[in-house]
Parts: sequence; C-alpha cells; structure tokens
Amino acid sequence: MARIAYILLCHKDPKAIVAQATRLTAGGDCVAIHFDANAPAAMFDEIATAVADTPQVVLAKKREKCGWGEWSLVRASLNAIEAAVDAFPDATHFYMLSGDCMPIKTADYAHGVLDAVDADYIESFDFFESDWIKTGMKEDRLIFRHFFNERGRKWMFYQSLNLQRRLGLQRAIPDDLQIMIGSQWWCLRRATIEAILEFIRDRPDVIRFFRTTLIPDETFFQTLVRHLVPEAQIRSRSLTFLMFSDYGMPVSFYNDHFDMLLAQDFLFARKISPEATDLKTKLGDLYVAHDVEFEISGEGRNLFQFMTSRGRIGRRFSGRFWEVESSLGRDRELMIVSCKKWHVAKRLAEAVRTHTDLPAIDYLFDEEATPLPNLGGIETTLAKRARHRRALIRLLYDQFKTSRLLICMDSSNLEVFRDFFSDRSKTRLLELNCEFSDEYLLGHARRIGLAGDQTPEQVVQAVIPTLREQIRHESEALHDQEFAGVFRMNEGASSEANAVALAAFLGIDLATAKTIAEAPHLFAD
Repeated sequence: MARIAYILLCHKDPKAIVAQATRLTAGGDCVAIHFDANAPAAMFDEIATAVADTPQVVLAKKREKCGWGEWSLVRASLNAIEAAVDAFPDATHFYMLSGDCMPIKTADYAHGVLDAVDADYIESFDFFESDWIKTGMKEDRLIFRHFFNERGRKWMFYQSLNLQRRLGLQRAIPDDLQIMIGSQWWCLRRATIEAILEFIRDRPDVIRFFRTTLIPDETFFQTLVRHLVPEAQIRSRSLTFLMFSDYGMPVSFYNDHFDMLLAQDFLFARKISPEATDLKTKLGDLYVAHDVEFEISGEGRNLFQFMTSRGRIGRRFSGRFWEVESSLGRDRELMIVSCKKWHVAKRLAEAVRTHTDLPAIDYLFDEEATPLPNLGGIETTLAKRARHRRALIRLLYDQFKTSRLLICMDSSNLEVFRDFFSDRSKTRLLELNCEFSDEYLLGHARRIGLAGDQTPEQVVQAVIPTLREQIRHESEALHDQEFAGVFRMNEGASSEANAVALAAFLGIDLATAKTIAEAPHLFAD
C-alpha cells in the first residue's frame, strides 16, 4: 500500500503548518517541512518544538531564503526531499504541497489512486512547442542567465537581461535535455526521486544551468522526470486542483466551495483562503475519515465561474471573482503615508525600507512608473490599480509574504483613503506636513502644466495662491474624515517629536524611528 511523504514548502503561520502536518500524519503518512529562512527564527522554533516528538515529521536540515522565480525554491524542495528520503525509507511516493493546500479526498482514497497505477504524476509539456506559458518571456527564461529577482529587484533584473541581449550572451541548453514545463505541484514515486538525486550528483552542469534560469520550479523536476522516466510511466497532470484568474494569479477557495472541491478529480486543492476556517475544518476531518464515497464531476472550473457570476448568498449580480472577497484581511496592517511633496514621502519610504523589514511602495495610485512586482497584469496601468485597488494590495501582501505594508499616496485621493479606512484591516495614516515656498509652487505649477516658461507674471501670481489653497483644502478634507489612527510629522518639528509620531505609526522602537526621521535631507526640496 502507498505511503506518502509530503514535501511541505511554507513560509508563514506556524500553527497552521503544525495542524497540517498533524492531519497528514493522522492518515498514516509522513511529512518533510521546509520553512522559508526569510521568516523569523522564532516561527521556525515554534514548528520544531511542536513536531519534536512526532517521528513521522522531519524538518529540512538547511533552510533556504526563498524568492519568487528563483532557484532557491528548487533548492528548498531538494533539501526537504533529501530529508524525507533519509527519514522515511518506507515512503513510496513524494507529494509536493504548499502551506495553502488542503486535502479534498480521504487518505484511503489517495492511497488507492496511487496504488492503482504505477506512475509519476507531474505536468510535463514541451517548453517550446506547448502553449503552457500564456504571457511574458519564454525562450529568454532559459538562454539568458537571471541573477536578480524579477519581483524584488525589477530594475536590476531588466538591466542585466537587456545587457546580455545587447552583448549577445545567449547560452546553450544542455544537449541531452528536452526542456519541459508544468505545475510545481507533483507526486513522484520513490524510484523517480532517487534517480533525480543521483542524476544531480553526477551532473553539476545541469544544476549550474537551472540555477540561473527564470522560474526553475516550473521546469527543473518536469525536465528531469521526462529525461529519466519512460513516457508510459508519466501522467502529465497534477493531483492538486488549482485555478488561475485572468490576471494569472491563483484563485482562493472559501467556505462555500466544499461540495465543489470534493467533486473534482484531484487529491488536494490550492489555495485555501486563510479566512475559510470552516472549510479547513471540514477538509481536515475528511482526510482521516473512512468509507467515504465520492462522485467525481470534474466541472470545477465551470462551476466556479457560474458561482461567481451569480454571486454568493443570493446576490445575482456580484463583482468579478477577484472582488468577491473584498477585504484586505482582519489581521493585516496597511500604513499610508500622505504627502503632497512626493519626493519627501519617497525619501521616507526608502529610509523605512533601509532600516526595517517593512515593504514600502511609492505612489502606486498616482505614478504609473512606480516599481511594482509582476502581479499578473493588474499592476500595469493606473486605471487597473485604482479599479481593483483592494485586490492589488492583497496581491502585494502575498507577494512580499507579509501582513504589514506601507504605501505612499497623494492627499487628493480622498475616495481611496475612505475605501481603505472602511476595511476590516488595521489602517493607519501618516501625514507629512511640508512648507511650500512660492518658488516650489511655481515649479509644481510647471510640472503639472499650469504654467510654462513664457507664462505672464500676473498669471503666475494668480496660480500660486490657488495651488496653496488647493493643498490646504486637501489636507483639511483628510482631517474632516476623522479617521482613527492618524499621525503627523511636521517639517518644522524636531526629529525627536517626529520620531515619536513615526514610532507609533510604524509600530517600531523609538531609536529606529529617530534614525528614519533623521534621514538626510528628508524635507528638502
């Protein structure tokens, strides 16, 4: 009978990870956990302590700092796989999962599926001939070396790529490999896993190649399995049910998806919303149940579209599905810096990024050129960002793997301020009060097209007080909202006074806040 070693890649929520490991081992299987080294050590220690007396759970000996699209994700997988191979000699299958996955069948059903067919389950499509990649780079993923994270260091990523293109620094793909592509959520037999580990020990050139490819978790295992295993023993599909939005982002499942998920021809589903507590409870109980019959319809994608177009709880005309769950999340914090002088807020944001681990985004609703990670298309225009602003912010939380985020906004965006402060998240506002000289206002008038070099002096003298009044009016309009959690830093105040406000706003110690408040030329024009 099959015994599964689950390879669990995760980066947050230690309690949920321990709960997942507990339910999987209760079904007679075992678990190898890799916990992202970017997460605090205290979280890892919490997991290690909780599973210390559970022989069916092992932790990867080395933790990697994982980044989207990087080799680190493959290396983390291999670390967990190696730990599982050593710890569980009777494991017959190795199943890749994330912390957001949940079983949608019983353990008995899963074992039966794996016992019925002697095969590996992994999506494995020809990289060049298939249409698996819908948008973005294709060949360039492989023939150029990618040293920087495309989402975390976007400017450096494209500078490096463009330089290689200009210099013609294409590289060859290993001659004996047919590059394949597919989902990273696979289930492989023990013999296949051992063959992969032996292959990479003998072929450091292959490791060197994949180490600098883009998104290798979609090509590494997919290519090696096809290279090492006869085609008749490969089922080119995943046993994990997942769907993507038309922005290329994974769809989350909620409490009212229970029946739909059970009817799908899959063993697990990704990804389950953190707030779908009832769904998680039901699915956890399901995995260890016995004598459960399943009626497979396999119509999940069509059913999902039907449900979201009709709306939930009887709402006939609901929003598009990425807007159905419109809250940022009760446990998330959104910190908004408002300043009419954008360069001042940007300096503050840069100081925050330098002295804390808090992600800070510049004027994402005001400036189209604001550096943003690839979020599947929603980030491409100001109109899309504004129209789906809560979805955008939720994606940023997920992208940065955080529950705390700082953004900069112009004070004119009153509707956006109201929207975020009406959310269930913990929203705070820091207003940077600057002094506006006539010279600065004249330059501002020229930047926004209200004045030019040839504008008559009398017109200029009329524009400046109008701009000053507009700025004052926007500030007063924000004050009139009486938002809770508003803090202010003033250009004329001491760094000590500003540090007190900043420390309370960011939830950091006073010494760090003072360092940020004393950032060089913070308020200078």
